[in-house]
Amino acid sequence: MASASVTASAYGARDHARAQEGRQVDAMPVLPASSWPAPPEGIAAEDIVWAETVAGGNYTHQVLARGTELRLTDLAGDACAHLLLFSADRPWERLNAADTVKVLWNAYLGASHLLLSDQGRVLASLVEDSSGRHDSLTGTSTLARNTARYGDGTPQSASPAGRELFKLAALKNGLTPRDLPPSISFFQGVRIAEDGATEFTGSAGPHTTVTLRAEQDVTVLLANVPHPLDPRAAYTCSNLEVLAYRGEPTAPGDPVWDATPEGRRAFLNTAGHLTARGIA
Repeated sequence: MASASVTASAYGARDHARAQEGRQVDAMPVLPASSWPAPPEGIAAEDIVWAETVAGGNYTHQVLARGTELRLTDLAGDACAHLLLFSADRPWERLNAADTVKVLWNAYLGASHLLLSDQGRVLASLVEDSSGRHDSLTGTSTLARNTARYGDGTPQSASPAGRELFKLAALKNGLTPRDLPPSISFFQGVRIAEDGATEFTGSAGPHTTVTLRAEQDVTVLLANVPHPLDPRAAYTCSNLEVLAYRGEPTAPGDPVWDATPEGRRAFLNTAGHLTARGIA
């Protein structure tokens, strides 16, 4: 931290700020994204459009073009990526966790699962998954819950709640708290027991990944915070790696398109909507 004498004048503050250029910390965006030091296998550096490491207790957001692939990596085994998706130019069409579960007859997210809006259309498809520990049922943490558990849940605290961080990400995209539906999360698992109880199954370990494909232009909101059912007393959440790179949307004949009759219908709904708008 700079001393008061260094930043006491506008010139001193300017010189101090400029001296920070090029400095790196463990969790921050990489700009330009193409300078990311280790592109995924088969991905050209120039095709990377978003590269960031999100620390525990932080959030990020981005607008991605249709066909872009978004790879999330749990670097140390304690990340929990809470996700919301919105149609980029029509934010009233947004992720509907209930329909994502109900329409596809499956509450457990994994490869070939589709993330649906309440319009019966596909916002994103899950094309790869090496974790298998996710949650489409619980949502993210709240101010009241984190205050009760950790003593504080405000965004600037040491234990920010996921919904409070989503509010900040939403505001930066012209959205309000009323626009925030229940989220889904990756890398910390939840299962439903035979008696209906909710069981927290935790992480599959470090370096597991999930890759999503945007099937429309989408606004992505991510909050990396502990899962609300995590039983640990301490606020525990490690770094999340976020990479996005150019790709192609799912097309007829792709195994993801044809994985289920319901999914195929959702893709057809999406294609019809985009065709009518002159996008596809």
